[in-house]
Amino acid sequence: MIADHQEGWIDATAGVAGDMLLGALLDAGAGLPAVQAAVGAVIPDTVRLSWKRVHRAGLRATKAEVEPLAKDYPHRTWRSVKDLIAQAGLPTPVRNRSLAVFGRLAEAEARVHGVPVDEVHFHEVGAWDSIADVVGVCTALYDLGVSRLTASPVALGSGRVRAAHGDIPVPVPAVLELSAGWQVMSNGEGELATPTGMALVTTLAERCGALPPLLVRRTGMGAGTKDTPGRPNVVRVVLGTPVPAGQDEEREATDVVLEANVDDLDPRLWPGVLASLLADGASDAWLVPILMKKGRPAHTLRVLAPQVRIAALRERVFQETSTIGVRESVVRKTVLERTWVRVTVLDGQSVPVKVAHRKGTIVRATPEFEDVAALAAAHGLPAVTVLEAASAAAVARGLVAGAELPSGDAV
Repeated sequence: MIADHQEGWIDATAGVAGDMLLGALLDAGAGLPAVQAAVGAVIPDTVRLSWKRVHRAGLRATKAEVEPLAKDYPHRTWRSVKDLIAQAGLPTPVRNRSLAVFGRLAEAEARVHGVPVDEVHFHEVGAWDSIADVVGVCTALYDLGVSRLTASPVALGSGRVRAAHGDIPVPVPAVLELSAGWQVMSNGEGELATPTGMALVTTLAERCGALPPLLVRRTGMGAGTKDTPGRPNVVRVVLGTPVPAGQDEEREATDVVLEANVDDLDPRLWPGVLASLLADGASDAWLVPILMKKGRPAHTLRVLAPQVRIAALRERVFQETSTIGVRESVVRKTVLERTWVRVTVLDGQSVPVKVAHRKGTIVRATPEFEDVAALAAAHGLPAVTVLEAASAAAVARGLVAGAELPSGDAV
């Protein structure tokens, strides 16, 4: 596991596919055993991952390979994929990122084919290979300690391609849906961006733009399948430490808040609504009790998210609540840098601790509660017991407010 907290930038100006991005992250130093273990936890005994060195238009690159271990695999619905990922015991950042990517993919496919989201059959983009790509990329980012991503404009290609539903134009419809809010270009012949690759970029990257100011630590180059003369078919990643524009390390960003007043939803549904919004890429989602006309008690649902996720989240609000209208407002937010440090509890079991820091000084350190709860359930212990043990281990590790941010154990 790479020690340093890092920021990453994806260069998708030649296109992007899931295996290309995975190859780039493996080339940058992500551990193949960690990636294989995570994919195996989601789809056991289904695929074997490997990599090889190749050349694309004269450039050295890493080609990620996903080898099937059986002859036939069923097409999967978003509901079944969601259950597989949620029940696999993945680290919280890996699970949340994987669910967000597949959720965004499902929204795009549902809109293209006019079917309910949970009934989407992924076909090319959701079988075993794309599960391996999505979970593999999210695990590789976790293994490299990448907590923030940005990306370039994406080359989509042009022409036509043969798919499960017949001969369709490039960019394929799902890729166009996933491109909403992102800068794109054709930049060549053929299908240069796949739905899986586009979902990974537009879900995991916070914004589209040029390479940000970084102290570069690692780079990686992932290869596509075709070797096109004169045009390297590669995705590049650049990883490094952010270079602050000023003296502080806080980041400013422009996000959008969705709001809806709801007075007639069964209150038992709200926890699931909030969970689905977070899984679909919301930065935060919460309820505020209000009193509406005629004295009716109600709630205001608020959803905070980057602009690129707003269309899908707006649709999710309409699907899962009884509201008939959603308000939107642009807000600016300032956030501290954060990373995760693993601490050991229960005779060798580890729990990630989220560490917020400013100018290299810890502001707050908090064990990830979902991981604490899962570990407690696995050992038949009260969650509070494991939480106290994790908090004590964090203090023993020096993860306290005012202390210097450690560099040796960040994940």
